[in-house]
Amino acid sequence: MMRSPLHDFHARHGARFVDFGGWEMPVQYQSVLAEHRSVRSGAGVFDVSHLGRFALSGAGALAAIDRLLCNDIRKIGPGRTQYTLMLNEEGGIVDDLIVWWWGENDFWVLPNAANHDRVMGVFAAQPECETNDLRESTVLLAVQGPEAPAAFENVIGVAPARFRTSSAGYDGGVVSMAGTGYTGERGGEICTDPETASGLIESLVESGVVLCGLGARDTLRLEAGLPLWGEDIDESTTPIEAGLDFAVGMGHDFIGRHALESRHGSEISGRRLIGFILEQRGIPRHGHTLRSGDSVGVVTSGNISPILETGIGLGYLEPPADIGDPVEVEIRGRPVIGRIASPPFHVSP
Repeated sequence: MMRSPLHDFHARHGARFVDFGGWEMPVQYQSVLAEHRSVRSGAGVFDVSHLGRFALSGAGALAAIDRLLCNDIRKIGPGRTQYTLMLNEEGGIVDDLIVWWWGENDFWVLPNAANHDRVMGVFAAQPECETNDLRESTVLLAVQGPEAPAAFENVIGVAPARFRTSSAGYDGGVVSMAGTGYTGERGGEICTDPETASGLIESLVESGVVLCGLGARDTLRLEAGLPLWGEDIDESTTPIEAGLDFAVGMGHDFIGRHALESRHGSEISGRRLIGFILEQRGIPRHGHTLRSGDSVGVVTSGNISPILETGIGLGYLEPPADIGDPVEVEIRGRPVIGRIASPPFHVSP
C-alpha cells in the first residue's frame, strides 16, 4: 500500500489511517465532527497526496484537452483552473477533474485517485503530448476554510485567487498553488516537493490551521453538495442527469458530444440528481430507496450534517422532483421524512 511522504508526520499527530484507493491516508486525528467544524469556522489542512495529478505538455497538449474534456478550456486561459469532465462515447462520466493551466501548452491535470492511471494513459496516447506523473515526486495539500486565505498569506506570503494558479518560493523550495478545493469553502491546494511540504505543514499547524482527515473532507463535500465519482457519478451517468451541464461546452467538439446532443430531449424528463434534508432522525446511506410522490430512485451519498445536525444526502429520482417537495428515504425498513433541497445544505437560502 502506498503512503504519503508525510505519513510519519501524521502518525506523530495521532492520525488514524485507512485505505483510500490503495493509499494509507489519515481519515481523522481527534474527531471528524471537530475537524469539519474547524473548516467551516476557521481553517483546516488536508493531505490529499493520494489524488491524481500529472503534467501535460507538448505541441498537442491544448488540442488534447479540447478533444478529451467536455468543458471549453478556451473560455479561460493560462493562469486559471477549470472544473471539467472526461466522457465516454455514450456521454457517461469517465471522470470529473480539475485542469491547472500554466502556459500555452503547459497544463496540470488532476483526476480522481481511482482514475489517475486511466486518464493519464489516455492523454499520453494523444499526438504530440508528453505526460509526467507528479504523484511520484510531490505532496498535495488542501488548505480550506474562511480563514484559509489569511493562513496562506501568513505562512507562504501569498494566497491563490479563486480558480487561479500561482507559484511562490518557500523555505528554499517552490510551491505551486490553485484557488480550488472540495469543501465548499475558500482556500486552495498546494503542490510541492516532500521536503518543502514537511516544513510547510508544520508551519501551517503552528499558525493555527487544524489538521483534518479525509473523513471530514467527505462530510464537507457532501454538505456542500459536491458529487463524488464512483458514488454520485460514474460512466453510466451523463452530465445532464448529474446537474453538471455547466461544465459542458457544446460549442466545441469533444468525445461524447454527439451522444449528449442525441439524448438531450429524453433526459429532460429522465432521472436527475437531487439533494435532500431529512426532518426526522435517520442516517441516509448509499443504496437506500428514495421516493418523492410518484418519483422513485436511490440515495448515492448520505450522512449526518455536522452543521445542520440532521441527515442530508444526494440521490437520483425519476422523474425529477422539485425543490421543497417532500421526500422519503427508506432506512432499516421504515420511511424517514424529509424535503428536497438545493445544496449547499449548510448555507441558508
